[in-house]
Amino acid sequence: MAEPTTGRRELLDIRNLGVSFETATGPVQALRNAQFAIPRGRTFALVGESGSGKSVTAQAIMGLLPANGRITGGTIEFFGKRDGGAVDIARLSPSSKAMRALRGDRIAMIFQEPMSSLSPVHTVGNQVTEAMRIHTRASRAEAADAAMALFHRVGFRDPKAMLRTYPFELSGGMRQRAMIAMALICDPVLLIADEPTTALDVTTQAQILHLIRELQDERDMAVLLITHDLGIVNTMADEIAVMFRGEIMESGTRDQLLRDPRHPYLRALMRAVPRFHMMPGERLVPLREIRLPAVAEAPASPGAPRDVLSVEGISKSFYPRAAPWARKRQAIPAVTDVGFTLKAGRTLGIVGESGSGKTTVARIVTRALAPDAGRIRFDDGSGLTDITDLDPGRLKAFRRWIQYVFQDPHSSLDPRMTVEQILTEPLTVHRDGTPAQRRERAAELIELVGLNRRHLKRYPHSFSGGQRQRIGMARALALSPSVIVCDEPTSALDVSVQAQILNLLRDLQARLGLSYLFVSHNLAVVDYMADDIMVMCRGMVVERAPRARLFSAPVHPYTKVLIAAVPDLDIDRPLDVAAAGAVLRPGDWPEPFRIGPEPARSAMVEVAPDHFVRYGDAAIGAVA
Repeated sequence: MAEPTTGRRELLDIRNLGVSFETATGPVQALRNAQFAIPRGRTFALVGESGSGKSVTAQAIMGLLPANGRITGGTIEFFGKRDGGAVDIARLSPSSKAMRALRGDRIAMIFQEPMSSLSPVHTVGNQVTEAMRIHTRASRAEAADAAMALFHRVGFRDPKAMLRTYPFELSGGMRQRAMIAMALICDPVLLIADEPTTALDVTTQAQILHLIRELQDERDMAVLLITHDLGIVNTMADEIAVMFRGEIMESGTRDQLLRDPRHPYLRALMRAVPRFHMMPGERLVPLREIRLPAVAEAPASPGAPRDVLSVEGISKSFYPRAAPWARKRQAIPAVTDVGFTLKAGRTLGIVGESGSGKTTVARIVTRALAPDAGRIRFDDGSGLTDITDLDPGRLKAFRRWIQYVFQDPHSSLDPRMTVEQILTEPLTVHRDGTPAQRRERAAELIELVGLNRRHLKRYPHSFSGGQRQRIGMARALALSPSVIVCDEPTSALDVSVQAQILNLLRDLQARLGLSYLFVSHNLAVVDYMADDIMVMCRGMVVERAPRARLFSAPVHPYTKVLIAAVPDLDIDRPLDVAAAGAVLRPGDWPEPFRIGPEPARSAMVEVAPDHFVRYGDAAIGAVA
């Protein structure tokens, strides 16, 4: 049955919207004179850096502003009420019956981080059916039936089991699908998607975007897409508004803005996005460049670079928790027969989906995990030495040579320690220098990553995400390591800050002669950073090659899927989300790549100089 309509093209019309927050130092204007309209059945994208006002706009529409926030002016006219009438949301109290009737029913929202947005103590079924039971007075059985139908539609293989599944039992992509089901259970006319794929790998991201587009077409639903990723905007948006410090700088159709950007801010954002096939030596251009002190670059070693790290045939399995009376637990392989070398002063990129084994390999290399099999050798300048079975004393000494930059700069820094304490802690642990020398070293490190000595007395919470990541990098450099493992160091950052961090990593490598093991799911970022690339799937290396060759002539079907899943800023090459979301599994790969139930029977084959591809057991048997 068709719903009443006002006959207007716009579903939401925002005019001169202002939002401010009361702080200890006075009011802060977070939004100024915002003005745009969202058409029915179309996708409108709000684009900008963190802090630009995108999420504040969404919170104002949903009536979810924090307690210290208030709308200071303007209107938010919504024309999607069930009776066909219109309402100015800006005039409604967030706790009013009229606002509660809209929120979760006519207007729904998908949040950025599904794990923190879902209750860990309630099943997914309870959380999805709750909105329907509140808004429609459906019975428990009716809501469960509707939820199962929606679970099936969003891609869960066992919809009935989802009713009793808890969020922590799901992967990031599955949790986001549960969030989408919860948002759509009441059939809203406007879906607000606030960075819905930021924490997801590129293939899962493509699946989620494809799902949102399909559901939008089926339900004639409008989507307000909030993102900093211009590649996703190019893929999904019909119209775009670009925000900076609470104001809209430029707006128009996707073609208008991406083909002919007029505002300097939008042009700057576009220059900060990593792209495939950048020219040799070309740099990303962040909005604010990090200025480093003048330091001479590390001298180039004569001849071919030496192997600083050699990994041979490492494997690792984990055992799930089981009941005390269970006699045998089934091992789950996380890494199978992985081998590679890392050369001094070079970067090896490791790419793959979540769960492919990338981080497990990184943790084994740093000896945070012990491998079940295989060998790890490291050269501290005196030749390759086996570090696989070091005793605790020698292991502590080794760890100064390989340091780690973590994915989340917020949770990896102790909130109770000042920056100076964070940077001097590694020196204290390894008993390097006097307290005065350690403080001076901390001051040198903070300047090395483009921050100021006055920041040493501050705590992590007073820094932005990009600044916190620079502090994490300074901590990793404290002991003058030769290898740094970068585990998704920019996945939580917006594009301009990402460009800052990537350029900083390259500059530090040139100055200090560092070697990087760079773990990421974004091949465009790895293309910018790496000299050689290793592609992983289900704990196995499926392809390894120099960067230029991997992107110009990929061989393995899984590598091709990963490359196809990266959103492109080129408006003439939007991401095909249907094709990019088609994730291949080892048993579904075409010959000669198909791998049966025994991965150990597959093997890496050199198909070109330094280019290795994993062939399946049938192909290896035929060659043998």
